[in-house]
Amino acid sequence: MQYFVEKNSVVRQIWGKSDTILFIFAGAAAEFALNKAVDWLYFTGRLPSDPLGRLFSTVQYARRIVFAPLEGAHAAIDSMRQIHEVVEKKRGAQIPDWAYRDVLFMLIYYSIAAYELLERKLSEAEKEDVYDVFFRLGERMGLKELPSTYAEWLPVRAAHLAADLEQSTLTIDLFQQYKKHLGAMRFRVLIEGQKLVVPDRVKALLHFSDFSLLTPVVPVYKISRLMKMDWLLKSILLPGDYKAQIDALDVE
Repeated sequence: MQYFVEKNSVVRQIWGKSDTILFIFAGAAAEFALNKAVDWLYFTGRLPSDPLGRLFSTVQYARRIVFAPLEGAHAAIDSMRQIHEVVEKKRGAQIPDWAYRDVLFMLIYYSIAAYELLERKLSEAEKEDVYDVFFRLGERMGLKELPSTYAEWLPVRAAHLAADLEQSTLTIDLFQQYKKHLGAMRFRVLIEGQKLVVPDRVKALLHFSDFSLLTPVVPVYKISRLMKMDWLLKSILLPGDYKAQIDALDVE
């Protein structure tokens, strides 16, 4: 059977662990709040009213693509495109192609950053593998002007970071919603986690310092995983309502 992502791909390792996925979306949550197209998710009302629910909805789509046979992955990608087309029709405007690329670029960047934070450095070939998976996803979505290789993508990613991000009233509101739904303590953990994976441009716009309180915690967390005690830390740091959904992210 043919799969969208080959079984020996590092992408399956990245998207097969709940903690890596949570860091991917922690970073993306920070960067997307700055994106000039964030108003599109405010148009539907889903993101500000339920940011955690939106997270798990997005994760489910991503995992369907990563672990599904080719036909199932294509169906999931086509479904995502159709959902966005419905939103565009309701608003009477099209989501800019650069905004679609920005989201795709976040998945590429944070997949690599999160895995390297919690596991190990990726080789250039493995980074190319990550890029190829999301490049094919973007092509299926009908996105234009996608670089052909990871090396070609790097300067394009830098240009997008420079051109497409700004702090706005929606940025501030979205972070307030994160705090409301997570609670003060977990929100603080989110911020410290974001500092570990976001690029310098995002740090500057959000006025993040370079130092994260979680820096000394990461080695301890890695040891806890080896001892199968990471569930204890996750239960402390994450809302109990989402425990089952978080546990389901781990692929044995």
